[in-house]
Amino acid sequence: MAKLKINYLRDKNQNNSLIVKSAMIILAIVLICIFLPKQPRFQYEFEKGKIWNHENLVSPYNFAILKTQEELNRDREQILKTVQPIYNLNASASKEQIDQFNTDIAEKWQIANMDSVSSQDMATYQSVGNALLNYIYNRGVISLNNRYQNKGIDAEQVDKAQSQYNFTLIQDNVAQQKNTADIFTIESANQYIENNISKNIKIDQKTWLVETLKNYVTINYIFNENLTNKAEQNALTNISTTRGMVQKGELIAEKDKIISNETYQKLASLRKVFEDEARISGNQGYVMLGQFVVISMCVSLLMVFLYFFRSTIFGSNRLLFIILIVIVCMLGVLSWAINMKIPNLYYIPYCSVPIIFRVLFDTRVALNIHLLMVLLAALFVPNSFEFVFLQFVTGMVAIYSIRTLVKREQFLVSSLIILGTYITAYVGLVLTRNGSISSIYWIDVIPFVVSVGLTLLAYPLIYAFERLFGIVSDLTLMELTNSNSRLLRELSLKAPGTFQHSLQVANLAEAAIYKIGGNPLLIRAGALYHDIGKMSNPLFFIENQKTDTNPHAELTPEQSAQVIISHVHKGIEMAKKNQLPEVIIDFIRTHHGTTRVDYFYNLAIKNNPDKLVDESIFKYPGPVPFSKETAVLMIADSVEAASRALKEPTEESINNLVDKIVEYKITQRQFINSNITMRDITEVSDIFKSMLKSIYHVRIDYDVNKKTGIATSGIKN
Repeated sequence: MAKLKINYLRDKNQNNSLIVKSAMIILAIVLICIFLPKQPRFQYEFEKGKIWNHENLVSPYNFAILKTQEELNRDREQILKTVQPIYNLNASASKEQIDQFNTDIAEKWQIANMDSVSSQDMATYQSVGNALLNYIYNRGVISLNNRYQNKGIDAEQVDKAQSQYNFTLIQDNVAQQKNTADIFTIESANQYIENNISKNIKIDQKTWLVETLKNYVTINYIFNENLTNKAEQNALTNISTTRGMVQKGELIAEKDKIISNETYQKLASLRKVFEDEARISGNQGYVMLGQFVVISMCVSLLMVFLYFFRSTIFGSNRLLFIILIVIVCMLGVLSWAINMKIPNLYYIPYCSVPIIFRVLFDTRVALNIHLLMVLLAALFVPNSFEFVFLQFVTGMVAIYSIRTLVKREQFLVSSLIILGTYITAYVGLVLTRNGSISSIYWIDVIPFVVSVGLTLLAYPLIYAFERLFGIVSDLTLMELTNSNSRLLRELSLKAPGTFQHSLQVANLAEAAIYKIGGNPLLIRAGALYHDIGKMSNPLFFIENQKTDTNPHAELTPEQSAQVIISHVHKGIEMAKKNQLPEVIIDFIRTHHGTTRVDYFYNLAIKNNPDKLVDESIFKYPGPVPFSKETAVLMIADSVEAASRALKEPTEESINNLVDKIVEYKITQRQFINSNITMRDITEVSDIFKSMLKSIYHVRIDYDVNKKTGIATSGIKN
C-alpha cells in the first residue's frame, strides 16, 4: 500500500511538472507571436547582381518606383543648396553701441591726454565717429556661418567667392534678400574705419580714433538657427521619394536574368507596395495564425532536441525557463528595434545569446538555440538572407571560440574573432552583390563594432543567471579551481598529503576527460574538492601521517572503517556549509560509490574467523557515479591512491595495478548509471598508465642485441 502511494505521488509530481513545462512553452510561443510584426511577407527573396531564379514576374498593378538612398541623398543636397539662411536685424545693438560711444568719448579723450586739442576738435572727432558707426550699422555687421560658405559654388570659384552667400534678413517682419558681399563682418568693418579715416578725414589723432571706434563695432545681423532649420525641413518635405512608374502587366524581372540596379529598385518598390497594401487590407488574424504555426514548429524542434539529447535540461523547469526567457527577450528587442526604425539592426548584440548558452550549457545546446533564433528572426527582419547569413556565421564562430573556457582573456579574444568574422562576411556579401570594391562603405562596419562591444555584456548576464537560477558555468568552475580559494587553502594546511593527492587526481582526471570528451573544468573542480572531508580527521588517512604512530591501532576494524567512510559525509557537510555547487558535491558523494573499505573488512575477518562480519558496516553509502566525469574521477582517485603503495613502480606493476582497479570497479557495478562506455574506460586506463609512469619516472632503456642488431627495450626506474 505504501509503495502504491509513493508511485502515485511520483506520478502526480511528474504530471504537475509537465503542466508547468507546457504552460511555459505555450506562453513563450504566444509572447513571440505578440512581438513579431504583423504584416505579410513578400514571397520573393532577391539580391542585386544575382540571377532571378523564379518565373517571369509581371507587375500586378501600377506602382511608383522608389528612389535609391543615393538618389535621395543627392536630391537632399540639391534642395538644401536652394535654402538661404535667415538672419534677424538687432536694431538695439547699433543704437546701444553708438550711444555708448557718445557717452565714453569725453572720458577716453582725457585718458589719452588730448588736452592740447580744443573741445571744438573733440566734437569733430565725435561727429566723424558717429558718421562711420551709423554707416557701418546701416549696412550691417554679420558673422559668417561656415555651414553656408562655398554653398552652391563651383570648385573654380571657391577662391574668388569663398565667404559670399545669399541670405534672408528679417526686419520688422519684412524679409529682404541680401548677400554677405554687401555686408560688413567685424574684421571688414574695422578695416573700413581704418581706411576711411586715414585717407579721407583731416584730423590729427587718426590712430586714436580708429582704435576707439573698433571697440564699438559689434554684430547686428543675428543668425536665426530655428527659422533656418524649419525652412530646410519644409524644403525637404517637397522631395519626391519616387521616380517613374511601373504599369500593370509590365515585365519586372525575367527568369535566369541578372537582377540589375534598375530591376532591383523595381522589385524593392513592389515589395514595399505589397507589404503596405497587405498591412492595410490583409487579414491580421491569418498572419498571426501563420506565425503561431511556424514559431510552434521551431520551438517544438528545440524541445525535441532537449528531450532526446539533453534530458537533464528538459527535465528541469528552471533551466527550461532560462532558455525560453532569453529567446523571448532577444526576439522582443529585435522586434522593438525594427518598430523604432533604428539606423541598423546590427547594433543589436545578437551573438550574446549563443555565448550565454555556450557558457551556461554546452556547444550543441547553444548551436541549436542560435539556429532557432536566426530562423525566427528571418520571419520579420528586412534583407533576411543577409541577416541570417551574418548572424548564423558569427554565432557559430562565437560558440567555437569559447569551446574550452579556461582563461578570462578568451572573452576578449572571442569578441575580436566575432568582429573579424562580421567584417569578412560583410565584405564578401558586398562583393558578391555589387562586384566592386568601391561599393564597400567602411562606415557600415560601425554597427558591428558596437554590437561586439555590447556582446561583452553577456558575461555579467551569465553571472546573474548563475546566481538567480543556481547554474554552474565554466566561469564559476574557473574560480573554484583556484588553489588559493579559502577551502582549498584550508585543505592544504590541515591535510597537506590529501591536498597533494587531490592535485594529482585532478591532473589525471582532467587529461582523461580531454581524451574521451567531457567537461575538463568540472572534473578538475570535483577532483580538488572530493576529499575535503578528510580535514576533520586528517591523521587517520595515511597520506597525512608524518610519524610512525597510526591512530587506527587503537580502534577496531569496524571503528576504523567508519572513520574512513565518514570523510564522505563530512565532506558533503563542509561543501554545503561553504555553498559549493551541487555538481561539485556530487563528486564527493560518488567518488567511492558503494565499494568496500577492503583493508579493514579483511582485517575484521582475519581477527574474527568464527564470526559473521556485517559487510554493510564497511561499505560506502554511495550513490554510484552517474556521469562520465564522476566515473573517471572514481578511477583516478583509486589509481592514484593505490599507486603510492607500489614499492617498485615498474611498467608492469603500474599496468597491472590500473587494470586490476578498473576490473574491480566494473565487477562491483560502479558504472552502471554513468554514460561511460568500455571504449572510454580503456582509453582512460591507457592515459592513467602513461601518466603514472611519467610521475614515477619509469623510463625505457634501449639496448642493442649484439646478435641481431635490433634495439630491445628494458624497463628501469
